[in-house]
Amino acid sequence: MLTRAPKGTKDILPSESYSWQYVEEKIRQIARLYGYREIRTPIFEHTDLFVRSVGDTTDIVQKEMFTFEDKGKRSITLKPEGTAGVVRAYIEHSLYAEPQPIKVYYITPCFRHERPQAGRQRQFNQFGVEVFGGKEASLDAEIISLAVKLFDSLAIKGLKVNLNSIGCPDCRGPYHEKIKEYLGDNINSLCKSCSDRYEKNPLRILDCKEEGCKALIAGIPLILDNLCDECKDHFDQVKAFLDAKGIDYQINPLIVRGLDYYTKTVFEIISDSLGAQSTVCGGGRYDGLVEECGGPKTPGIGFAIGLERLMMILEAQKAIDIVEEPMDIYIATIGDMARLKASDLISVLRKKGISADMDHVGRSIKAQFKYAGKQGYKFVCTIGENELTTGDLRIKNMKEGKEDSIRIESLLDYLIKQLGGSSND
Repeated sequence: MLTRAPKGTKDILPSESYSWQYVEEKIRQIARLYGYREIRTPIFEHTDLFVRSVGDTTDIVQKEMFTFEDKGKRSITLKPEGTAGVVRAYIEHSLYAEPQPIKVYYITPCFRHERPQAGRQRQFNQFGVEVFGGKEASLDAEIISLAVKLFDSLAIKGLKVNLNSIGCPDCRGPYHEKIKEYLGDNINSLCKSCSDRYEKNPLRILDCKEEGCKALIAGIPLILDNLCDECKDHFDQVKAFLDAKGIDYQINPLIVRGLDYYTKTVFEIISDSLGAQSTVCGGGRYDGLVEECGGPKTPGIGFAIGLERLMMILEAQKAIDIVEEPMDIYIATIGDMARLKASDLISVLRKKGISADMDHVGRSIKAQFKYAGKQGYKFVCTIGENELTTGDLRIKNMKEGKEDSIRIESLLDYLIKQLGGSSND
């Protein structure tokens, strides 16, 4: 057991991490382009925060949270999603007193105790954005645009934006009664989860994945036909802004999302590369969440993207060739004095932003060259007794296969020129 990762967790090895770094840098670039700043919140919070914000009718709260008591007998939960912690930070640090809107993003690990499957682990990673203090439909369209922009930058194909509105408390109350009336005598045919939802939050029945429940709601009245005037107008504006941005979307009146805090706009971005686990991005408005958690009345909106699923799509589509940047130079050495000289040179090169290394495991000179070739170094040179005596060394461009003869003291200037001015001067 000591040499096996816990069920539902996955190591990201050095041979894979550069792909993650590439995607994360794309995320940061696009977030900055849209004016979003990074926020980092703890990986655990007080359990009540998630019960209150995510909702006690959700599968997350009922079945999936990693909850424990700390030494002070306080109930603590590893965060199952990113929004609640950001809302807590927004309230605790009085960010509502700053000029609005507050636009933030995060890349964070999350934890859910569910059955591990492709693209869904018990520890997984989310990229999310949250915006507080803006009620205009232009923000709804903006965050959808941001997600689409990210996928476009990664050359991902076959994505569809599914859009819906689930209204506000004013129009949802009467709609809940219509759901109950429609289900009528079929209440006993609902699954156990939906039987609980029937009383607490019947809208969530539309999100059920059980085939029996899907069949029961096949002809159910649609929320879009039961929106109040304000929600209908907001939804029309969202569509108008998306049209203005040239973003294709389709209306899906059965999207309600799996969290209780959503209001008005909800959306999902679906991939045709993931099989059953097709949703790669989901989000929407939560105009009552900040107030529900103890803050002032504040509109909010956001989305989250599961990075494991995103990486699966990239691998499946092979849309872009993510290549790890090789190290700049490997200095092969013969003898103890050469090792000391190489160590000194490497320190100088690294100070100037040039990646460099040497042998640290006692390889023969032949094995050192073989290692440098396998690792893909851009340049390789050798320092031995002869090079120390004459001050000359041969340096090989591994990609082009050509060699140059230079003075040892000119190595830094030579590499700066060859690498296109990569020093940090």
